[in-house]
Amino acid sequence: MGQIFRGATLVLCDAAHQILEDHDLLVEGGRIAAIEPSLRLEGHEVLEMPGKVIVPGFVQAHVHLVQALFRGMADDLALLDWLRTRIWPLERAHDEESAYWSARVGLTEMLLAGTTAILDMATVRNTDAVFRAAQEVGLHAFIGNAMMDRDNEAGLGASLDHNLEEAERLRAAWHGKGNLRFAYAPRFVPSCSDDLLRETARLARQHGCMIHSHASENRDEVALVRELSGRDNIVHLHELGLTGEDVALAHCIHLTDDEEAILADTGTTVVHCPGSNAKLASGLCRVPELRSRGVRCALGADGAPCNNRMDPFAEMRLAALIQKPRLGAETMPARDALHMATKAGAEALGLNAGELGVGRDADLVVLEPNLLHSLGGGPADGAIVYAMTPANVREVYIGGRCVVRDGGVVGWDTEETVREAMAALTRVRTRAGL
Repeated sequence: MGQIFRGATLVLCDAAHQILEDHDLLVEGGRIAAIEPSLRLEGHEVLEMPGKVIVPGFVQAHVHLVQALFRGMADDLALLDWLRTRIWPLERAHDEESAYWSARVGLTEMLLAGTTAILDMATVRNTDAVFRAAQEVGLHAFIGNAMMDRDNEAGLGASLDHNLEEAERLRAAWHGKGNLRFAYAPRFVPSCSDDLLRETARLARQHGCMIHSHASENRDEVALVRELSGRDNIVHLHELGLTGEDVALAHCIHLTDDEEAILADTGTTVVHCPGSNAKLASGLCRVPELRSRGVRCALGADGAPCNNRMDPFAEMRLAALIQKPRLGAETMPARDALHMATKAGAEALGLNAGELGVGRDADLVVLEPNLLHSLGGGPADGAIVYAMTPANVREVYIGGRCVVRDGGVVGWDTEETVREAMAALTRVRTRAGL
């Protein structure tokens, strides 16, 4: 039996940016089977949706679930100090169960906000726990252990061989299991030897997996990469094989013209994280210019300690607003920010989602537009980007299966999540001495 979502406003997120009012959407076998003004079919569950807005599930193409426990513990620091004095010591203090409950906190927050797919970088150890949490809820999750073989102040890292062996073990255990995929995740150039980066690229292509890393987020990082490699960051990654349509690089703020050209020519995805970039004072990613050059740009919240929210609505709004004082009010219209959070993210991950269209996976978010903070008479895409928040989310479906209803994640006890996460945080803080 399929499902008919009846009488909703459908924001398709297609190439034409269509918005269809008072339409029905049919889901069969986990995919969208029809979109019509009126579907009168027998034998299907009918879900009445008058007044509701349906949009494709949001894709967050750069997140750190293992950091969800650390929210508020690394405020008002720049990137390298943030990593060295807070994040790496806290990640090192994780155990398997604390990593699981951290992941569950982050997944709950993102699901309740309409996120149906993520590209996640875990930490050096305990990545099975992140996979386990994602498997339980069933969202599309691309996850990898953070690969680090250069020494750092927190002692978070491992040998070249251990990084590669752990990646191969995780790939064999989890890749292709339901909606789970393994992604090779070298943290960034200052954490990774050239041998690790080069071998990562080789293995990822051998096994058909994504590559996920950070690049050119902070001026001090860019200077450090030049000191270590003698080259600009993107040039260095490109020379080692870490650019291409299977590569997603978070941030990419401080780029030369030549680096922008490399990203465009290779089809590498830049994942824009405006909230994190602002909070860490990293800078402003030139997204309109990148997109005009043909660079693929998706959207992500990054981690809770560098953003404090893992909220796609906040990221869409900020992505649209921060470019306007610089380039004019018509820059980054709502439809472009929404495209980055849906179709562009899905394309970066190779998903058959991100758009409401026949044959697409039925990853859907049902929104209530008529709340006080979002009520108005404008087009739905503008309301979603500029006015709505996670409070507008009523239901979330992944492959036609309801995963969020009545303010909670189906199958998960939110009170249990909070209780166990707080107990885990106490253990981690004690071990980290923070």
